[in-house]
Amino acid sequence: MDDNIFDQVHDVDLKKTMETSYIDYAMSVIASRALPDVRDGLKPVQRRVLYSMIELNNGPDKPHRKCARIVGDTMGKYHPHGDSSIYGALVNMAQDWSTRYPLVDGHGNFGSVDGDGAAAMRYTEARLSKISMEMLADINKDTVDFMPNFDETEKEPTVLPSRYPNLLVNGTSGIAVGMATNIPPHNLREVIAAVVKIIDNQVLEDRGTEIEEILKIVKGPDFPTGGMILGTSGIEQAYRTGRGKIRVRAITDIETMQNGKNRIVVTELPFMVNKARLIEKIAELVRDKKIDGITDLRDESNREGMRICIELRRDVNANVILNQLFKHTQLQDTFGVIMLALVNNQPKVLNLHQMLDHYLEHQKDVVTRRTKYDLNKAEERAHILEGLLIALDNIDEVISIIRGSRTANEAKEKLEERFGLTDVQAQAIVDMRLRALTGLEREKIEAEYAELMDKIAELKAILADEKKLLGVIREEIMLISDKYGDDRRTSIGFDEYDISMEDLIPKENTVICMTKLGYVKRMSVDNFRSQHRGGRGIKGMETIDDDYIEELLMTTTHHYMMFFTNTGKVYRLKAYEIPEASRTARGTAIINLLQLQPGEKITAVIPISEYAEGNYLFMATKKGIVKKTPICDYANVRKTGLTAINLREDDELIEVKKTDNTKDIILVTKYGQCIRFHETDVRSTGRNSMGVIGMNLVDRDEVVGMQLDTQGDYLLIASEKGLGKRTKMEEFSPQNRGGKGVKCYKITEKTGNIIGIKAVNDDHEIMMITTEGIIIRMKVEDISILGRVTSGVKLINMDEDVTVASIAKVREDKSLIEEIEQADGEQPEEGSVE
Repeated sequence: MDDNIFDQVHDVDLKKTMETSYIDYAMSVIASRALPDVRDGLKPVQRRVLYSMIELNNGPDKPHRKCARIVGDTMGKYHPHGDSSIYGALVNMAQDWSTRYPLVDGHGNFGSVDGDGAAAMRYTEARLSKISMEMLADINKDTVDFMPNFDETEKEPTVLPSRYPNLLVNGTSGIAVGMATNIPPHNLREVIAAVVKIIDNQVLEDRGTEIEEILKIVKGPDFPTGGMILGTSGIEQAYRTGRGKIRVRAITDIETMQNGKNRIVVTELPFMVNKARLIEKIAELVRDKKIDGITDLRDESNREGMRICIELRRDVNANVILNQLFKHTQLQDTFGVIMLALVNNQPKVLNLHQMLDHYLEHQKDVVTRRTKYDLNKAEERAHILEGLLIALDNIDEVISIIRGSRTANEAKEKLEERFGLTDVQAQAIVDMRLRALTGLEREKIEAEYAELMDKIAELKAILADEKKLLGVIREEIMLISDKYGDDRRTSIGFDEYDISMEDLIPKENTVICMTKLGYVKRMSVDNFRSQHRGGRGIKGMETIDDDYIEELLMTTTHHYMMFFTNTGKVYRLKAYEIPEASRTARGTAIINLLQLQPGEKITAVIPISEYAEGNYLFMATKKGIVKKTPICDYANVRKTGLTAINLREDDELIEVKKTDNTKDIILVTKYGQCIRFHETDVRSTGRNSMGVIGMNLVDRDEVVGMQLDTQGDYLLIASEKGLGKRTKMEEFSPQNRGGKGVKCYKITEKTGNIIGIKAVNDDHEIMMITTEGIIIRMKVEDISILGRVTSGVKLINMDEDVTVASIAKVREDKSLIEEIEQADGEQPEEGSVE
């Protein structure tokens, strides 16, 4: 042999060598490092950490173990890479802001949402969490394949049994070579419900499942940090194709402070957003004058939860600042979904349906293998029991054979020969204790044998029938859902650019409620029940600082809500965009929904179904000015609002009605004067005009309400002290606009000034709201009909210092919902409650 063989230089093609080496490396990263398996949703390092922990007997019922021990075991037995990568995976599985359902129960400093790293592994301790035991359940029952480890001294699982769909439930992200995966976490209950739906369709109806059925169950990702997803188009695209962009927004609230300033309070952040870095970014924007109006920025987060306070200058619009923050910071972020996973060790982009199908196939395999294992064990035990029962039936002969044998082996052979037993059965008889001869022990063996035969029959039935197998999977997965399932943390909000959202909102009656201080909410109509005149009323709302309900309107979820302000501007929302709340909840501050200017208050709200020709908006101001403008002029309302009427300095807009140029207008003042004139007396003017005089007022008097003659046969007038009456509409003769009107109410110290007026019929009901937030609902027919110059009767009992804040009219119409359904988009009459 040539001694210089190792000194020779070999020529190699560098291009070819680089290609093969890089492809080998790339394939290793793809298959063995960065991408999760579609069956258990784990990367190799995560799987190995969990398996090491179960091998260490480090379960949730055992004490925590040092992380250094877990990392050392994982590295020495299964994962021959750096300890930092193993510890990093362990830490990530323990962080409840990174993992939706943490697989590791950590003890010590495991980092924070501010981006702080975990303490060194010699300081921290960990054990498996309860839910991770479901990932490893039955792993010792031959449910999954094992392969040799890197040095072939140990065996490790190629996949975990994963008794719940971990890939979707906890999600994952990873960057391989030439590809990446980014699967968002989901709600356990929703994902399991989707798997159950697929099973039910297969078992009960012998059919496959359409992706539409699954989309109804899995609403969208459910991030551990909460937040709000804007719209559903991104979610749907991701679920149908495996790729999509989901816009996630922080949960914010605009609060009014005691000094009159506003502050933005952030309570939830988008997934994977570093809180400390976000606060730094906001401070940087303020410093660079990109955002002007922030006076203070504080992180008030504690163990109870997250809270970032952003205080604003008194003269700035809080909504404008909030929108700037959404634009320039990670308060609004995009989550790019790439549902890439390994299927048979090959990377594939999968849609939601395919992921659930692959998971279900895995579970079929796991449960089949477990059933075969259990069947094998049961048959082995039954075989031994059969031998014991034969021995007990012939106990005297068995004893004499054993006594007459010189060795145990000789005894076994004689028993096998005499009773036709197998070696295993004969061994069991030889090993049998004398206590087995008692009657009780014999009954025990017979009962165990009978139980085993039932179990064997059941296991064989499962293996013979796929529907029974699916039934077992369904039952077990439902138990996991009940045990570990929780409510959604991430809400799905409305996206103004997502047209499909509106189709998902059912058309139904709803009550919109608004307070004097500007809190608004949407409620279902069955929140209120009817009472008799003079009752105490029900608690309508939690109020603060003399706040009380000012507006109550019944409308449908698809109406536009037009908000007119005291400064003569109009804003617009769809009714469903107003957050729903209970009867006693305060609701949402209107400044969270509309971009109101400082000092601007809502004074009139009207629901509009469509902007049709021939319809008008009729407005009245506190000083008796009226104006009529075609409704089409208000069809395009900007986010920042639109001028509805030009006002004099000391005047305010108080009421707006939708008309068709055929109505009589009725104005009533707080000192008891009333005027009625035809709306044709007021010529139609443009949006920016000021209007004309509708009523001449005496000094310090002001208009409290405007009604249309067609709204009812009677004019109901209520005063501050809870008195009221009905007067026939005919008693108010029409006259020309601009006059002083006629007396409509006798004001005394007992009545107080007029607080509100409503045109009503006998079948109407009204709601009266006090300054304490008490609501009483009564039938109009219970209220006395009296002449023009009278004071009326007691309508509501109140304490000394409480007054009526406002009144609202309810039109009870049982067919309203049917109308909506049958009219094919045509809406019922606006203002069912006014």
